[in-house]
Amino acid sequence: MDDHSERIPDAAEIAAINATHLIATPLVPADLLFVFGTRDDEALRAETACRLWREGLFRTAIVSGGVTAGSPLSECAVIKPLMVEGGIPADRILEEHRATNTGENVLFGLPVIDAALGRQNIKSVICLGKICTARRYPMTLQRHWPEVEKMLVTVNPYAAPVERWPTDPLFRHRVLTEYAKIAAYKAQGYIADWP
Repeated sequence: MDDHSERIPDAAEIAAINATHLIATPLVPADLLFVFGTRDDEALRAETACRLWREGLFRTAIVSGGVTAGSPLSECAVIKPLMVEGGIPADRILEEHRATNTGENVLFGLPVIDAALGRQNIKSVICLGKICTARRYPMTLQRHWPEVEKMLVTVNPYAAPVERWPTDPLFRHRVLTEYAKIAAYKAQGYIADWP
């Protein structure tokens, strides 16, 4: 781990991260659920997608994630079957199998969405991903698809609840690492201000 693993943020930094990064948005029914791929909380992500489906919060989903270290299967090939097992019809889940990072999730996912649904027909998207990355999902979508309304739901695979993230070494490390990427990614044009 890098310098983020041992560093304890002060109260002001914790407050800033809580207010601007570790966020969720109010949810209303959306046209699309964008499931960002993962290698370590696949079941939790799929369970959350299934709950959102049962609550009538999306009509179609896309799962985006390619082959990464540790499995011959793409992240999509692992997550989609779990979503189908949980009750989402397979034909309501679009697939993207090449992405290896958040930027690629969006860049490779958009043509799939466009081909299947027509991007112009999608007015709202719920982003689903891990809590430590939080606002970077809709910020990435904002960079490449500014016209769509974005909402955010996150899952927490860590032992500590979200409000106690600074007390859990792994959770703290991941939050500080992801939070540190925001300014650099904005400067490089990978993400855009949102909301």
